[in-house]
Order: sequence, then C-alpha cells, then structure tokens
Amino acid sequence: MLQENNWTAITEFILVGFPTLQPQHYGLVAFIFCVVYIITVIGNILLVVTFVCEPKLHKPMYIIMLSLALSDIGFSTVTLPKIISRYWFNDKFIQFHVCLAQMLLVHYFGTVNSYIMGIMALDRYIAICFPLRYPVVMRNRTMTVLNCVAWAFSFTTTGAMTVLNAALPYCGPNLIYQCYCDHNSVVKLSCADYSLPNLVAVTLAMLVLLIPLVFIVYSYVHIIYSVVKIASSQGQWKTFSTCATQMCIISLYYLPRCTVYIFNITGLFMNLDLRITLILFYSLFPPLANPFIYCFRTKEIKQTLVRWFSVVSLGKKSSIAAIPR
Repeated sequence: MLQENNWTAITEFILVGFPTLQPQHYGLVAFIFCVVYIITVIGNILLVVTFVCEPKLHKPMYIIMLSLALSDIGFSTVTLPKIISRYWFNDKFIQFHVCLAQMLLVHYFGTVNSYIMGIMALDRYIAICFPLRYPVVMRNRTMTVLNCVAWAFSFTTTGAMTVLNAALPYCGPNLIYQCYCDHNSVVKLSCADYSLPNLVAVTLAMLVLLIPLVFIVYSYVHIIYSVVKIASSQGQWKTFSTCATQMCIISLYYLPRCTVYIFNITGLFMNLDLRITLILFYSLFPPLANPFIYCFRTKEIKQTLVRWFSVVSLGKKSSIAAIPR
C-alpha cells in the first residue's frame, strides 16, 4: 500500500520470512515456534514467581536471573506471536509504525540482555576473585540499581537508532527478508542514502555487543586464574560448576551473534535462510534454555521447586483421601 506524505510512501511491510520455505511446511514451522513460545514464557514466568515468592532467593545473583527472565519474556512476546501468525494464518503484513515499534523493542531487549550478561560476569568476578568484599560490594540494592540502569540506558541506543530509521523515506519495495522487523532488514528498503543511519546503528550495536563481551572475557580469565590457585580439587570443581551456567548462556548469546555481525561488516556472502536461522537461534534459543539451565544447575532454585511440587502433590493426595467412599 502507498500513501503520499512528507515521510514515506509505505504504509505496511511484508515479512517474507524464510525465502525458500515451501507453503506446505508453514504449519509445522508455526507449530514449532508456538511450542517454543509457550515453553519460553511458562519457564521464565516460573522463574519470576519463584524469585518473588521465595525470600531466600532475594540475593544479588537471583536479581540478575529475574532481570534476564523478564527481558526474555519481553523479547519472545515481541517477536514470536507475529512469526506464528505469519506461518499459521499467512499474516505476512505488518503496519509501518508497528514495524518500527517492533524494531525498537527487538533491539531494546537485545541490548538489555547484553548488559545483563556483563552484570552477571561482574557478579561472578567479584564473588570468586574478591570473596571477602562480595557481601559489602554486591548488595541487593547495588544489584537492583545496576539492572535498572541497564534497562533505562538501553533506550538511549535503541531509541536513537529507531528515530534515524523512522526519518528515512520508504518508497518501495516493502519486502522484509526476515521473520520480524530489525534494523538491518528495514533500513535497506529506504529509497534515500542510508549510509549515515546505518553507520550509527552498526557503531552502537558494536559498542553494545563488544564492551560487555570484552569485560566478560577479562573477568572470566581472572576467574579461571583464581580457580586454578584453589588448592582443593573439590573447591575448583564447585567454582567451575557455578560459573558453567553463566558461560553456557553467554556462549549461546554471543557466538552466533558475532558470526552474523562479522559476515555483515566484512560483506562476506551468507545464505539468506542460514542467516535468518542463525539470528533466530541466538534470539530465541537462549530465552528458551535459560529457565532449564537455572532450574537444573542452581541448587537453591531446584530445591525450592522440588519442595513446592512436593507440597502440591501431598495436597492432592490428602484431597483424594478425604473423599467419602
């Protein structure tokens, strides 16, 4: 659709999704994404409820988990319902301003996640390298402030990028070769020179990605060095086990993302379907995996959930036993 005004001639975009995906497979793809969304939301909501209802989890490390769970719920809700609608109901149209709003939120939650990874590494760095200072430095209030700053500051980069994109004229075509609206896919559709907005967006993205990543690498080098100095092999294993959760999540988040960015910056060719698959993997798999990683790897959360389910199970058995026969 076209409408003439000072800003753009485009009123809606078309989400192409996977270019080579055949229509007979749309239902299967929609079903898979629907299952991913349901598990992601339920799992992360369970983490949030566990944190809120269990006072012994009100600690700095679990504040980070709460922040990450809320961000994962937000990102999945912004992206997956539209993807499911695209393939289940062939609803491939998205209004221009809705697309910009989705782009803002997609990059916003992605930026929040990157900062949270940095805060997570900071928490482990102080806890392992400076254990005596940890209770003084990392209080609940300190961790809450750090996470609030991360959520607030993320709007500065994503807001600026979205404003620059919105200011560009779009005259057609309006085909977005992606499953949702993101900067790289939308800015290419502009009928004006988008080199400056693109340079600003890439620079901001690199800063958001690389600054936390550099600190994460630095902190874990020091963590490994500190762990090696521990005399007890049991102590070494326990410390490595504690850090394994964060290292797993960080790898899932950064490695595929860095691969896509390297191909974008260097101009190397990447198959479009493979590129979309990689983007969806680093965008959607970590939010899906986080609840399971935390539930199975974090002792206090696991004990809390086991206790809750035991209480529920005993309550059901008592109800059944109370039924007159």
